[in-house]
Amino acid sequence: MAVTETPSTTGFNVSTFEAFLAGRNEPDWIQTQRREAFAHYERMLAESLDPEEYKRLDLRTFRPEQYALQLHQDGAESQKSGLSTLMQDRGEFGGSVVHQDGRCVSSNLSDELAAKGVLFGDLSTLLAEHRDKLEPYFLTRAVDPQTDRFSAWHAAFWTGGTVLFVPRNVEIAPPLYSLISLSTDGAADFSHTLVILEDGASATLLEETASTNPTAAGLHMGAVELIVGQEAKLRYVQLQNWNSSVKHIAHQSGRVARDAMLQWTVGALGSRMSHIHQGVHLDGRGADAQVNGVTFATDRQLLSYYTQQTHHQPDTRSDLLYKEVCRDKSRVVWRGMIKVDPDAQKTDGYQRNDALMLSRDARADAIPGLEIEADDVRCTHGATAGRVDDEQMFYAMCRGLSEYEAMHMIVEGFFAEVYDRIPVELVRETLSQVVERKLGIGD
Repeated sequence: MAVTETPSTTGFNVSTFEAFLAGRNEPDWIQTQRREAFAHYERMLAESLDPEEYKRLDLRTFRPEQYALQLHQDGAESQKSGLSTLMQDRGEFGGSVVHQDGRCVSSNLSDELAAKGVLFGDLSTLLAEHRDKLEPYFLTRAVDPQTDRFSAWHAAFWTGGTVLFVPRNVEIAPPLYSLISLSTDGAADFSHTLVILEDGASATLLEETASTNPTAAGLHMGAVELIVGQEAKLRYVQLQNWNSSVKHIAHQSGRVARDAMLQWTVGALGSRMSHIHQGVHLDGRGADAQVNGVTFATDRQLLSYYTQQTHHQPDTRSDLLYKEVCRDKSRVVWRGMIKVDPDAQKTDGYQRNDALMLSRDARADAIPGLEIEADDVRCTHGATAGRVDDEQMFYAMCRGLSEYEAMHMIVEGFFAEVYDRIPVELVRETLSQVVERKLGIGD
């Protein structure tokens, strides 16, 4: 089946790229890296996208020329006070960083953590100031710029983002917070998240993407890189809450070393169309990765995830659980794959996707898969899909609940298995409130 797409790049051609480079005060090594990525991007435009990943994603209405990088943002600081987000004002954090339309507008880190050598803030600034610590990891170990045209496009035009670096054996108790937002109509944001935990370190990062303008169209072409060192522990939460006019495409990857743990939680709530290429790599013996996903699609949203759990070494474990709710004429697509290398004996891999439809016109596509090259493993997968049981609704309403209250109770119960896996109370509460809010749309 052919991928329907458009190769148009009017808004991101050579002249745009050169103007972009000229407007950035960056070291030569970063600009060289960008030029290599842009050259690859131009080559990739002539090649078809992977049909296995993109054939269920109709890109005919995707027009890159409709979006533009915001190179001059004099009013960004004043707009910051107007942000309305899910988590920003509801918790106490060890540090926070806020980005708007690809530019950092605020950043802070507690003195205690800074004294321990923790780096947290704007990627553009810290990458130039701490090249020795960050360059070995940036777009080299997790996200590969040569994966496809979108990863190369991001590598050429990334516009800052969040970096967290935690030195060896440093444990961060309070969570850190990152916000990436869009405010200008037609804005293109290429923010990048880079998290590095050296051996024995631990941290929790809560990251949110949001629109400050409820109607402004925008593009987020993002990337997330999570590097977890030996015996390190990272909890990373990303709540995607763009408005219904934003298109969201991203490559996201985690690398987990020996006896390390990565817990990765995703809340996919907003955007008109999104596609996420999400992978976890178990690189060391005893590595453990848990991936949790909550997706709620309404109206005509299309939310697509392509997940990979790759086991490279023996005695590794991965556990993926995605729960999806679809309403109205929305559609959710999930394509999952567990890969086991020949040397990865004693692998324990699991993936499950459950979908709940709240209307007759909603649709969920779930395609789990296995590629196993070792002979002593336990790998299982499964997917379910169904509509809300009318008898459950009738039973609840006969006991005094309204239709809305009954539906809310059923959906909350459906998501409860994922909620129970999330140790951060703020995240559980936030997801629950968003579910209640989305159920009320159109009432």
